[in-house]
Amino acid sequence: QRAVAVNRKGSAMEKVKRTPARLSDLVEEFNMEILTKAPNYTTQTVTISDVNRPALQLVGFYKYFEPMRLQILGKAEMVFLQAMMQEKRRAVLESLLRCEIPALIIARNMEVFPELIELAEKHGRTLLRIDKTTVDATSEIIDYLNKKLAPQITRHGVLMNINGQGVLLLGDSGIGKSETAIELLKRGHRLVADDAVEIRRVSTSLYGTAPEIIQHYMEIRGVGVVDVQQLFGMGAVQFDTEIDLVIQLEQWQDGKFYDRLGLGEETYEMLGVKLPYMTIPVRPGRNLAGIVEIATMKNRQMKYGYNPARDFVSRLDQHYDALNEENRRRKQ
Repeated sequence: QRAVAVNRKGSAMEKVKRTPARLSDLVEEFNMEILTKAPNYTTQTVTISDVNRPALQLVGFYKYFEPMRLQILGKAEMVFLQAMMQEKRRAVLESLLRCEIPALIIARNMEVFPELIELAEKHGRTLLRIDKTTVDATSEIIDYLNKKLAPQITRHGVLMNINGQGVLLLGDSGIGKSETAIELLKRGHRLVADDAVEIRRVSTSLYGTAPEIIQHYMEIRGVGVVDVQQLFGMGAVQFDTEIDLVIQLEQWQDGKFYDRLGLGEETYEMLGVKLPYMTIPVRPGRNLAGIVEIATMKNRQMKYGYNPARDFVSRLDQHYDALNEENRRRKQ
């Protein structure tokens, strides 16, 4: 048999969202000191993940300046400014703060020029100070913004963390996704999201989480809504996880071909990222939780280069080659 590569795509009509990051959340995340607040501080958002060190702007070059970026002054820029006469420094800083920047950050908890605070208040700009080095602050803020500003979609399904792998269960309503998740929870695995899964792309990986309002809650038909965290403890829930495998649950259809060896290499595409994909037919008597566990373990094997189906077919080929060779010798 030949391995067939099949790529399944998510709905072409799915709405991709990009939610701006709130400046106040960023300030709280990095424990920044607020020196001045802009009038719109509580509603100010950041829409670009890049952080700019305005060295060229300090010498008057604004041709390719992007004012929507966060601005950060490091030791080199502050020493450069300190060497200027006060009137010149004031003019340089006024040119920068006249631009509608989200915020200006001072690294290393450095002393701030009085005229910088005065000009920030004059132009209504947020001025912040952080204790990290410029390089550390810049890289960590960019990493934070990349995650916050990542493209995002919402999918109907269940997301579990099974032995360290994120597994997204898809299927029609009532197929048994939540029931399978409950059995997986009893086996010691973790719930990330039930019913609605928010999926975002960071670099070349997909991460899933639950909408804030339904975090650690599940709905089970006939029982109602249950709080997984209260029932199973803190260790049974997880805020988010990278998605490693997509499993589609569907009703068993007599006469439909189901891959019995697992040679096919199917993928499922979301937000431009392809993930391993398996279809599991559902019918009474099948232990779905156990099958999902095995599928997850097999996916880990394949991730590290071992495909048991190919190994099995290779052994069969060797067996039949040996039989054919033995028959040929007997005829001679």
